[in-house]
Amino acid sequence: MVEHAWQADSHDRIRVSGARVNNLKDVSVELPKRRLTVFTGVSGSGKSSLVFGTIAAESQRLINETYSAFVQGFMPSLARPDVDMLDGITTAIIVDQERIGGNPRSTVGTITDANSMLRILFSRLGTPPVPTANALSFNVPSVSGGGVIRTDSTRSGGTTTSKKASFDRLGGMCPRCEGMGRVSDIDLAQIYDADKSLNDGAISVPGFSADGWYGRVYGGSGFFDPDKPIREYSTRELNDLLYKEAVKIRVDGINITYEGLIPRISKSMLSKDIDSVQPHIRAFIERAVTADTCPECGGTRLAAHARDCRVDGVSIADACAMQISDLAAWVGRLSDPSVAPLLDKLRGTLESFVEIGLGYLALDRPTGTLSGGEAQRTKMIRHLGSALTDVTYVFDEPTIGLHPHDIARMNALLLRLRDKGNTVLVVEHKPETIAIADHAVDIGPRAGADGGQICYEGDVAGLEASLTLTGRHLGYRSSIKSEFRAPTGVIEIRGASANNLRDVDVDVPLGVLVVVTGVAGSGKSSLIHGSMPASADVVTIDQTAIRGSRRSNPATYTGLLDPIRKTFAKANGVKPALFSANSEGACPTCKGNGVIYTDLATMAGVATVCDDCEGRRFDAHVLDYHVDGRDISQVLSMSVDEALDFFAGGDARTPSAHKILVRLHEVGLGYLRLGQPLTTLSGGERQRIKLATAMADKATTYMLDEPTSGLHLADVDQLLGLLDRLVDAGKSVIVIEHHQAVMAHADWIIDVGPGAGQDGGRVVFEGTPADLVAGRSTLTGEHLAAYAGA
Repeated sequence: MVEHAWQADSHDRIRVSGARVNNLKDVSVELPKRRLTVFTGVSGSGKSSLVFGTIAAESQRLINETYSAFVQGFMPSLARPDVDMLDGITTAIIVDQERIGGNPRSTVGTITDANSMLRILFSRLGTPPVPTANALSFNVPSVSGGGVIRTDSTRSGGTTTSKKASFDRLGGMCPRCEGMGRVSDIDLAQIYDADKSLNDGAISVPGFSADGWYGRVYGGSGFFDPDKPIREYSTRELNDLLYKEAVKIRVDGINITYEGLIPRISKSMLSKDIDSVQPHIRAFIERAVTADTCPECGGTRLAAHARDCRVDGVSIADACAMQISDLAAWVGRLSDPSVAPLLDKLRGTLESFVEIGLGYLALDRPTGTLSGGEAQRTKMIRHLGSALTDVTYVFDEPTIGLHPHDIARMNALLLRLRDKGNTVLVVEHKPETIAIADHAVDIGPRAGADGGQICYEGDVAGLEASLTLTGRHLGYRSSIKSEFRAPTGVIEIRGASANNLRDVDVDVPLGVLVVVTGVAGSGKSSLIHGSMPASADVVTIDQTAIRGSRRSNPATYTGLLDPIRKTFAKANGVKPALFSANSEGACPTCKGNGVIYTDLATMAGVATVCDDCEGRRFDAHVLDYHVDGRDISQVLSMSVDEALDFFAGGDARTPSAHKILVRLHEVGLGYLRLGQPLTTLSGGERQRIKLATAMADKATTYMLDEPTSGLHLADVDQLLGLLDRLVDAGKSVIVIEHHQAVMAHADWIIDVGPGAGQDGGRVVFEGTPADLVAGRSTLTGEHLAAYAGA
């Protein structure tokens, strides 16, 4: 029998031609479908620009265009990537490292639908019974109402009928804390100084100074004497100042709405995500607001009737507080034919958590507290049991935050997705995951403007044999140090019991490089972040993202722009504000953006280079001012290394700017342009720019949370050199890390475990890497010994 050659079978490649997104230089590549392709290269080389910014972005844009114009109006508008041709792309599902929302109501249970399934289960089997699943939801308040309904009827000669009606909806939200689990109190001593009058600056809230707008509003409201000390206010006057409800008043001839200080700052400051506000406002909120566990619901967020409803002696609050591995075992013991399909689905979801290495979490864990790696794996839950095939799954460093012991499990999950007939694209640096790929694409040769090219394409064996930067480092292994620095002191941690820690006592050496390790969820962060004494002088560089708009860039974030502006102002005898694209020097046409954004409703908006400033962001007359032959736009177009030479001597010599540039160079960011938008930086670049900024602080101890995240193997060596220089300069460095090269380079290792969640929370080893490898008494010791070939 002759087999028919189907035309459809020829579409077995994803073809990219002429990609120019960010730093990509007319990249063309062909990727095999239904295979696992890994993308390698140094941080900032263009991996994410190709995978996420080109292939995945175009797939999502094309899917959005299949909806009607009405539906597209409610969806984000996506521009077509700068690429000549994209062919053979399929539906892309992106599983990235972005944190899962900062909404305090969002939990692991709500984001994965496990909480919804539990509510249905308890509403069907629970005793005492509840009317609906909503009666068990901490996001649904109980409401009731009543009134008269009038109906006009023209058929009955225009008669009107009236009848009484009422409704009740039973929700599960705790009425005291409104489903938050915590209640907040405001320290009035942080709001005002009772010994001062309003005109003397009694209000100490940021933005409410006596000579500011709010100061004029409160002082001119007429509800109290602005020259009288607040301590002398009557009860009514104090209530009007602090709690008065919104009312219309007239101040300085302007009609405005007046309300008390507490509701005003609650709306303008306290209702926002604390991580999204400016640093000085965040500091005020942390001083003024105290939050404690809700005394009524005990932190469960649920009303009394929801807490009382039980299945097999367990309430839904108890179930959500269980470690997921324990919850999966409890659900596995339940059996009822009436809810059999629901139980099967719930068991599958909970078992996926355990399988993916997140069995140590609890469903009531707020999603905002998850690390980047935990968030990414949580997003994977809904895809593991999916019946979809021929889908393109796009992963951004899925092994981030994983102990070497957990990487094999993640690799198995990636291969399972591939074996179901899906295309799996993975941006990755870990050799263990690179090794399982069917196809490899190496992008480089370096970062930024020196990257954006395909250096290698083929199988992994060919990559290892290639002369690319990745190929040369793929088989490299750091050796265990033979000499270790002597500590100069210790930080004593006593009785640490945060989260899963079990009354831990440990001494953290000072003056050396300390690495804290252990499997994911063992309690490393709880020990170091949550238990460090307040007296310890520590600067923390964690994994939280840099917040900033498209106007933000390395020069503004690091404070580099301030001395540069002063240098230009002094050399030309003008104001520093002229040399800021966010202030007086901005191009009036594009408002300092460099581009004009045109909104095209349901279609993707268009950004066109400003004709007046030609993308340089500054007004024309500002560019007439020069320092050593360069205008401000030319300086902001320099790379860090170029600026390092420029500000080192001559007319442009600026020591304060030079110090910041040296720190950026030391963390491996010499290729970054000073004016490059922060939104275009990769995850590894963002973390290193935070490290460079933190190095300016005068603290004696630095605490880094997985600094190798997003770093190429070659970049790890540079990071180790930087850590050595910090320690040799008399600093203490504490690193939470899984990377074996960092462990091998440590002077002292603290291993937390032995397992995750309730199976962890103990210090299972303290000592040098050599002793850890020699004993092989822990999972970390076994993997470090295998890595070093010991």
